[in-house]
Parts: sequence; structure tokens; C-alpha cells
Amino acid sequence: MAITGRKGKRAQLQCLKTPDELRTAHLQRLLQLGDHQGALEMAQLAPEHLQELLSPHLGGQWQEGSPTLRIPYYRTLEKLDPLTLSGRAEQHLVATVYAGLTRFNTGCPEPQPDLAHHWQISEDGLRWQFFLRSQLRWHNGEALTGQQLLQTLNALQHHPRSQPLLSSVAAISLPHALCIQFDLQMPDYWLAHRLAELPCLITHPELPNLGAGPFKLALNEPHMVRLEQHPYYHLQHPYLESIEYWITPELPTRSTDTSCQHPVRITIGQQGELAQARPVQRSMSQGWCYLAINQRRGVLSEAQGQKLLMLIQRSGLLASLPIQQGVIMPSHEMLPGWAIPEHDVRQDVELPPRLTLLYHPPIELESVTQALQQLLAEHGCQLEIRYYSGKRWQSTEQIAQADLLLADNLIGEAPEATLESWLRRDLLWQGILQEEDWQHQQRTLQQIQQCPAPQQRFSQLKAYYQQLMGAAILTPLFNYQYQVSAPPRIHGVMLTAYGWFDFCQAWLPPPLDD
Repeated sequence: MAITGRKGKRAQLQCLKTPDELRTAHLQRLLQLGDHQGALEMAQLAPEHLQELLSPHLGGQWQEGSPTLRIPYYRTLEKLDPLTLSGRAEQHLVATVYAGLTRFNTGCPEPQPDLAHHWQISEDGLRWQFFLRSQLRWHNGEALTGQQLLQTLNALQHHPRSQPLLSSVAAISLPHALCIQFDLQMPDYWLAHRLAELPCLITHPELPNLGAGPFKLALNEPHMVRLEQHPYYHLQHPYLESIEYWITPELPTRSTDTSCQHPVRITIGQQGELAQARPVQRSMSQGWCYLAINQRRGVLSEAQGQKLLMLIQRSGLLASLPIQQGVIMPSHEMLPGWAIPEHDVRQDVELPPRLTLLYHPPIELESVTQALQQLLAEHGCQLEIRYYSGKRWQSTEQIAQADLLLADNLIGEAPEATLESWLRRDLLWQGILQEEDWQHQQRTLQQIQQCPAPQQRFSQLKAYYQQLMGAAILTPLFNYQYQVSAPPRIHGVMLTAYGWFDFCQAWLPPPLDD
């Protein structure tokens, strides 16, 4: 801006930049500061032009000398509460924000030390002592004490989401400021695994948004979630200083774009780098979408359930779903070595004239329901389809309304422990099993948990799941093909069991002059 003129004379004001140039500069400042929502509101662009505006500011960025990773995400995230969340992205975030007495490291099925650096088990398996690290701190810098841990763990023991994991615990105590002690009613050799699961992660007893994980939650708004490195973290610090989720549901989805517009496809990088982005990690999910038959409702006999599954298996239905190629793969095993039985039923076994199916997300299951409806109609069975928008079964009363249930089951770094936990925690089982079978399941789980040898526990758990599959009560349908793509300059990208990448391992080289 320039001003010309003399005292007492009319002055002339000349703008050195046009309003459009000033507006563009302000937009860029907003985006550099991470305020993409403010920039979008100011820009007022049509959706097809938003990608052009945002892309230069996504991916790996160095902001004021610190490495930041910005990820576009296709939906608003749930509240990050370990006891209520259900989304896959939220589960990954919570495991990053909160710590437990134990933890799972990417690629390792055995629980590792976290807030506790070691633990010991009595010979009879009834007393577990976890020895705490000294100088633990919450994200706000406050000292994390054994008394606070005790308070949170006692609350978890009575919460409906975590109680099934701690049902064998008779008492939790603090015999020393740096020792948490669990006294059990019966041995439970899954306990170290259970304490690393999401429902048993430790929140501050009075400020539940506070955790002690490698990243702290700095901002949690509908348009952005920002994580910042925990400066007092007790284990190796992450390489990234901050991670931002830019929530942009208004961005158009393109068939060639493998960004977070699909929940199992993630691309890290800016628009100009997409051509260079290559899959750096790809893996088959250990979890799967499943079909369960409501035994308690009694409309389908075991033979009819086996007939239904035989039709699905022989029809090739799962291999011909209208889903993007390479996203799903029909399941042949529940876990490696846990084969899904191929059913062979007499031709004279007929399906009931009507069945009701209830399903909830993920989105792929809509295609499954439509294909299944058509398949069953060819065999004289009318399928009524009902949809529930939640990601977790709500109640046994809800489950009682359906003959067939279609959903997904995520499996973590410790597959066998996750499947054991699923039998305890999911309302599905109490909803679909006859009362005597439900009681048998509880006795079986108690018997398995008392085996000190892991392989013995795994073997007995496999045998029980084989019974469920053989009786057509449960059948995995398909697995996901997880994939993360990144340009060459983003390093350390490691896929987790949930299909995200380990935020603690990714890193960016600093911008160097050529």
C-alpha cells in the first residue's frame, strides 16, 4: 500500500496488491497454520476444486523446523474414548494417545512392557505384580502415580466394556508406590494381553481426555484432530512432532485416488506426489467380515445353516461382489491353520421360506446382503434385510430380531488373544447362543485361561472355534487387503494389525538444499 499527497491536499491511496492476491495470501497462511476449515470457509469453492486448494498442504510437512504429517480423512471421527469407540481409525488413535500397563508393538503378538517395565506371576497363577517405571507423566506434565493407576483400574473393573476382561480379578492393590498387584479368583494367563487391550488402557481418573501414550491429543474438533508428541514419554519418542487428520468429507472420490476415502486404503503425500506414491506396505487383515446364525431364535436348524453356507461357498458369491478389485479377499481360514469347513448337505434339506438379516457397517456388507438376497431367492427363501448404522451390536434384544447377522471383527496384533476377548466382550454370543451353549462357552473360556502354556491355550481356543464353524453358527466371509502408499521421501511406514501405519515409526528427512 502506498500513500501520496501533501499536507492539506487530497491524498491518493494506491494498493500494491489486488484483493484477490491478498485473499490468496491469507488462504495460504491459514493452510500453513493447519486451519483448513477456515480456509475452506473463506474459499467457498466447489467440491471439485477443494483438492487443488488443500493438496499442497497435505502429506509430510516441515513446520517451523518440526516434522508434521497431515492426513486427509473422509469422515468425522468419534470421541476418542477407549471404552466407547468402535471405528478402526479411532482404535488406532486411542492406542497412540493412551498407555497401558502393557502394550502391543507392531508386528509382535506378545504383550510388551509399557507403564510397567516388568511383571511377575506367582507359581499358582493367582497373583500378578506389575512394577511401574519411575517418573511417569501424563500429557500435561503432571506426575502419574500408582494411586491414580489403582483408581482407574478399579473403575475399569466395574465398567461394562472392560469388566469381561477383568472378571477373574478379585482385588487390585498398591503394595508399593511402584507396584500394582492383581489377586485373581482363578488363574488367567491372558491377563498381560488383556491389560494391553483398548478397554484397559489408562486414562487420568479425573481428566479422561488425558493419557500417557506417545502422542497427546492437542486438538479434537469436527474438522481436525491434531496429535503432538508427548514430551515426557517414558519409551522411545516418535520421530514425528505432530500428526493432523484433516476431516474433508466434501472432497470428491476418484477411482484412481487411494487416499483415506476408502478405510483400508491410505496414501500419504501431496497431490503432486501421487504419481510417485507406491505401496510401501501391504498385508491381509487378520480380521474378517462374518456371517452368524442366531441359534437362540431357532428358525434355522443346524442342517439348514450348513445348507445356507454351502450355497454361499459353492456360488462364488464372495468372489464376484461389485467391490473395488484388491480390497477384499474371500476367507478360507479364520486364522492361519484354522481352516473354514466346507459344508456338504443333502439336497432334500430346504431353507425356511423367510429369513431376516441384520447388518451394520462396513460399507462392503451392503453388496453382500444384496447378493445373498438374490441367491436365497433362487432357492425359495425370501430374505428381509435390515440395516443398523452403529458399528457394534447394541443389545441382545436387537440381536433377537434377526436370524442372520452380518458384521466385521477386527483382530489385533495378538490374534488368538483377540479372538478369546471377542467371545467375552461381544453381545453377539449371548444373543445368538442357546442358554446351555452360552454357559458351555463361559466354562470353556475359564478352562482355557488357566493353561499357562500359550500353545495349549491356542489349541483349545482353535478347537472351540472349529465347533462354532462346524455347526454353522459362525463363518468368516472375507478379509481386507490393507495397503499404505507413500512417496519415496516418507520413511518408516509400518502397517499395524488394524490396517493403519505405526505413527511412532514414520519419519521425514529434513528439507535439504540440493
